[in-house]
Amino acid sequence: MDPISDLALFELVVRQGSLTAAARELGVTTPAVSKRLSQLEKRLGVRLLNRTTRQIGVTTEGELYLAQGSRILSDIAELEQTVSSSRAEPAGLLRVNASFGFGRTYITPSISQFVERYPSVEVQLQLTDRPLSLHEQAFDLCIRFGEMPDSRVHARRLVRNRRFVCASPAYLDAHGTPKTPRELAQHKCLVLRENDSAYGTWHFARGKQEETVKVRGPLSSNDGAVVLRWALDGYGIAIRSEWEIERYVGSGDLVKLLPDWSLPNADIFAVYLEGHQLSARLRSFIDFLADSLPRMMGRVASGYIP
Repeated sequence: MDPISDLALFELVVRQGSLTAAARELGVTTPAVSKRLSQLEKRLGVRLLNRTTRQIGVTTEGELYLAQGSRILSDIAELEQTVSSSRAEPAGLLRVNASFGFGRTYITPSISQFVERYPSVEVQLQLTDRPLSLHEQAFDLCIRFGEMPDSRVHARRLVRNRRFVCASPAYLDAHGTPKTPRELAQHKCLVLRENDSAYGTWHFARGKQEETVKVRGPLSSNDGAVVLRWALDGYGIAIRSEWEIERYVGSGDLVKLLPDWSLPNADIFAVYLEGHQLSARLRSFIDFLADSLPRMMGRVASGYIP
């Protein structure tokens, strides 16, 4: 019984998409691969793959085995490289989670640059409309906005980022400009439905003064890019992050409102589970993001990014 070898075989089969392709890469017969998989499933007491002569499908248990197993294999590879000192550069698998909008605009090109510098690192990026659990989904790193409520995780701030109330000049010409947070209740507001936050409740602060406003409007979405598009098209007032609207404020397509009032913190963090003994690949990636993101966000090309 060789659990590490079994892990490597299973990962290879899933990556190749068939037993035949995996057998070809290993230089063995397809029946030999099938037999080893059957022995592995018997030892674990669960089915990992639903397989036919033409294709394979990974079961729920197989997905869990693969997710955790891939990290184990990567850690072993990096450990061997560290001990043998055969290579100083980071290596292994990184699993990263980020939101659709920020992930597409900034994290994707950052990863491209990172793997160009460190070709021995493999990155799996999963973009979602809401944060996923580091613990349950086995991510190495998640990009998060705002305060970090979970004391079980570690976080490093990558970029300072503020939220603003904004609207297009066309909307303000047609409906007027609100001077206080309370006046927003009389306006068409574009509301983002996300996470578990109260729908349509906006929180403002000015010094020690706080105001909470319940807003409404004819349009709402769970996608921030959609809300931004509607704001640009003049359909209402929205709350958006600095990273997303600064180019449009500069071009005059959006106007920041209520400049004396602030909204809840939206700083951008790298969140991870590992303590001070970070793997070389994770530490290098966090350092890379902390260096590259502020520079990238200062020179974003103009134009709408969906």
